[in-house]
Amino acid sequence: MRPEEISKLVKRLESIRGRHTELITVYVPAGANVLVVSKQLEAEKSTAENIKSKSTRKNVIEALEKIVRELRGVTKTPENGLIIFCGNTSDKEGQQNIELFAIEPPVPMNIRMYRCDQKFLIEPLKEVLEKRDKYGLLVIDKHEATFGLLDGKTIIPLSNHSSGVPGKIKAGGQSAARFSRVREEVSKEYYRRMGENMEKEFGEKSGREIKGILIGGPGPTKEEFLDESELGPIKKKILAVEDIGYTDEHGLKLLVEKTHSILEDAELTNEKNILRDFFTFLGKNKDKVAYGEAAVRRALEVGSADKLLISEDFDDKNPEVSKEFQEMAKSVSAEVIFVSVETEEGQSFRNLSGIAAFLRFAI
Repeated sequence: MRPEEISKLVKRLESIRGRHTELITVYVPAGANVLVVSKQLEAEKSTAENIKSKSTRKNVIEALEKIVRELRGVTKTPENGLIIFCGNTSDKEGQQNIELFAIEPPVPMNIRMYRCDQKFLIEPLKEVLEKRDKYGLLVIDKHEATFGLLDGKTIIPLSNHSSGVPGKIKAGGQSAARFSRVREEVSKEYYRRMGENMEKEFGEKSGREIKGILIGGPGPTKEEFLDESELGPIKKKILAVEDIGYTDEHGLKLLVEKTHSILEDAELTNEKNILRDFFTFLGKNKDKVAYGEAAVRRALEVGSADKLLISEDFDDKNPEVSKEFQEMAKSVSAEVIFVSVETEEGQSFRNLSGIAAFLRFAI
């Protein structure tokens, strides 16, 4: 299950409320023995027999039995662990609708938990989803550079580098001019090395799916670095260049604090850019895009679709069609992008049809 699908499910789970403590949450950590967990839940059935309310007792026991049956079909705990939500989701008094939702989280979970309450415990899962975005960090001056990674809300220092650039001297005459040239050459070499290291830490070969890069530092060094480092395509990922007084791990923290609003806006900005490209093609080069269910279905069937755009509104109103199109996109290696309605572009896209595709070739 993709993070986007999990996020949608989380919204539904948040809206569910039990009439009593009859909604069960089970977190199975990565590497745990499923058989042991199943036996523990079997034991919980004995405890549930003591519940005074007949309807609550019935709902809890049947939910536990459904979870145990689900676990019997799991031969091995998934690599990242397993999260199960199960209970009576009916909002009508006296009616029963025991539903089970099983999720393999996108990153390893180390939480072991059983909870029976009036609501599902989804906070740990929400925290994991928030951590899926990664940003590269660099703070730099004439003396040192520190690279880091912002993984959700966690700042991870990666490497620190000394520049080797000699300090300024007061001596005059020819020696001062010669010293200045040497200092300039060493500085350029330093910028080149840091450019290579940026590619190593944040480029495609790093294995880190970086959404953007933030750069900070005192004085003009950071701008000089951008001018002299001869960065390639990775330069397009730079979201901000800020004045920061430190170039160590503390500087990484200050950089994140100063660019907080930029990080919040980054996802919406990326969405706006995608939709602007779509509407530009729609107006000037219609062979590059398709929209509407029929045209998009055709593009997916013939393998022309490169990116599938789905409005969250379309996804909510047409869940079965949306799921079908997502499966078709997966079969032709097309990227699936969910579009919010929080921007003017997103609202225009929803009003157009709510579903579209960028094409690899005209159809």
